[in-house]
Amino acid sequence: MPSLSDQPLIHHLQQFEFKTLPEVPDSHAWPVVNDHPHGDDAVPVIDLGCPDAARLIGRACEEWGAFQITGHGVPVDLLDRLEAQTRSLFSLPTGQKLKAARSPGGVTGYGVANISAFFSKLFWSEGFTIVGSPHDEARKLWPDDSAEFCGAIEEYTSWMKALGCRLMLLMLASLGLGEGDIDWAVPSRETTHEATAAPVIQLNSYPACPDPERAMGLAEHTDSSLFTILYQGSVRGLQLLHGNHPTGGARWVTVPPLPGALVVNVGDLSHILSNGRFQSVTHRAIVNRMQTRISVAYFYGPPAHFKISPIEKLMGPQQGPAYRAVTWPEYLTLKKRLYNQALASIRLLPTQGEEEEEESRKKNTSSEIITAAYTRRHGEAKV
Repeated sequence: MPSLSDQPLIHHLQQFEFKTLPEVPDSHAWPVVNDHPHGDDAVPVIDLGCPDAARLIGRACEEWGAFQITGHGVPVDLLDRLEAQTRSLFSLPTGQKLKAARSPGGVTGYGVANISAFFSKLFWSEGFTIVGSPHDEARKLWPDDSAEFCGAIEEYTSWMKALGCRLMLLMLASLGLGEGDIDWAVPSRETTHEATAAPVIQLNSYPACPDPERAMGLAEHTDSSLFTILYQGSVRGLQLLHGNHPTGGARWVTVPPLPGALVVNVGDLSHILSNGRFQSVTHRAIVNRMQTRISVAYFYGPPAHFKISPIEKLMGPQQGPAYRAVTWPEYLTLKKRLYNQALASIRLLPTQGEEEEEESRKKNTSSEIITAAYTRRHGEAKV
């Protein structure tokens, strides 16, 4: 498929005000939207307060690569404020939003999804990416009045950091592992800034569309993170590709919005970490005729300098690592270049796995170095 640079994509955002369009223009008209049958399978819903939560999460990660969570503790009024502020941002005139436009090759700010570069047709959506503090980008939109927006984002980020750690431990527990197996999952008070991952939040808007059968909100993809926590408001639009249906074949399954619930999508790094046991879920966003859909994604990942590789305890006597070690930034670079083939590009052949495992032991890397870091942190030295 032809590649598009950031500049033409930003130009299209500048050219089109979605709400003023009486029909879908050719630039946004997709030839095929419904390329798989649709199913009514029920995406697992898990109460984090349930004593059996870890086992249920593990099963969902293996069978679905996704689940919804309740009992997470995030205040409903905060979710309401978050959605209101997100809607406020995307309701600004396009010219105002472009003051915070993402620069070519940049990460933060207003723009379109990175995967747009792999398609000749444009998505019926807008995005706003925040890495770390929201203040710099928010001031470009509201020079004198960004406090309410920033306050909602910062409070939500704080909740997501804690919830991400909690989910990571439950996912590890489902594999028979604990905090000591990946030390960075639960940062201590002494942990340095460099040893924690910068929070990444993606705000999305999928405007009401005059012909939703011809438009695509966001094409199918997997996430690069360990997992993504998604708030999807009250409007349907998130679909998962479920490949374990009893009738055979993959089916698109819509994730129904549940009041107060959050969606967790397993990402590629968890697939690597679990040596293929957890499935990184393919998902997409569709649009509808009547309502603008808002979603907020929090990407949970490891610190930038940690190499993610299959955990040795999960391998049997005749099984080596299925993937080579990779940092999150390195994997993001692969994803931008290879799209959904990034995971396959780091897969090891069986003989490669044995060689890499032996080399890893010699250099005391992978899970052993993480365990060593854990010992130092809780012993005589800081990480």
